[in-house]
Amino acid sequence: MKILETERLILRPINKDDASDIFEYGSEPNVGPAAGWKPHKDIEETRVIMKAVFIDKDNIFGMVLKSSGKMIGSIGLMPDPHRNNPEVMMLGYAMSEHYWGKGLMTEAAKAVIEYGFKELTISMISCTCYSINPRSRRVIQKCGFEYEGCLRQGEKRYDGKVLDVELYSLAKNKDK
Repeated sequence: MKILETERLILRPINKDDASDIFEYGSEPNVGPAAGWKPHKDIEETRVIMKAVFIDKDNIFGMVLKSSGKMIGSIGLMPDPHRNNPEVMMLGYAMSEHYWGKGLMTEAAKAVIEYGFKELTISMISCTCYSINPRSRRVIQKCGFEYEGCLRQGEKRYDGKVLDVELYSLAKNKDK
């Protein structure tokens, strides 16, 4: 798989040696709930999740700070569960709350979007966030996605809370 580089980040495949960094951000109290998953309880849970979600998966990247070599998040493209169209992929991401508000996720997302449109045979990238997650919404907006609508009561989170899901998309031909 390809390695992507931005001004401050290296986006690379995730491997089993990344477990401690992923556990560190995956166990933070505000990271998982904002994306719909419960914080990791121990490193063994992280390893199981890594195998299922990250390792040997196409188009999934670890976000590594160039300055320190530390993995601070993950980002990638996956099939869109809301569309029956193999030419559309969904952008998903998570990042340590210690790095929120610094523009790093927007930087990574723009690189993955460019990769998706230039390297993959897709016509659209979608992205969703909970209505209660303004930080994610801001990343989506900064990347040029268009608001499609709100899927009211769209998802029941791990804790039983039912949340609205905002839907966004970015077409390949759209001028940025």
